[in-house]
Amino acid sequence: MVDDWTQPAQDMHAEVAAYFSSLEEVASGEAAESALPLLLLSVGQLCAAGARLGALVDVVPAERFEPDAGPDADLERVREALHALLGGLDDYCDLEDPVITGEVTRGSLSDDLVAVAADLAHGQEHYLAGRPTEAMWWWQFSYLSSWGERAAAALRVLHTLLAHVRLDASDEQVMEAELAALHAVT
Repeated sequence: MVDDWTQPAQDMHAEVAAYFSSLEEVASGEAAESALPLLLLSVGQLCAAGARLGALVDVVPAERFEPDAGPDADLERVREALHALLGGLDDYCDLEDPVITGEVTRGSLSDDLVAVAADLAHGQEHYLAGRPTEAMWWWQFSYLSSWGERAAAALRVLHTLLAHVRLDASDEQVMEAELAALHAVT
């Protein structure tokens, strides 16, 4: 059993900060042409960090209650900016639970990216308040219960989008898709 989660929390804090930075950069819209590769790289790195969390022994805080981390992060501005940037590429088909039901449902890349950020931000508040064990517990718990699945879905969609852009579209098709995405009704 690990008693000191300081170093793993510091490492995860760096991963979270890098993810937040990438989201902000993409949401700013200043480098729209590199949005897909940047998001693919950022989400991929975060998935690797999450896999390390999943592989760790269970993090158990000393206290059996969660200290108040403060108000939840307001990420609506980022979600709206990502949704606008992605346009018609934001929505995708997803599986509710690929193991149990296989039911097809709707997914949203911008919703997924921001849901992941919200879970990470909650743990980040604990880390910044000097509670590394609580931060690690939250990051591990939320990875297994929510953000890991959303990040994996986002990674698959980002990979698929980038593959289509780079492998199977003529310049005319790309231009038409970009125009359609820009003019998509939201």
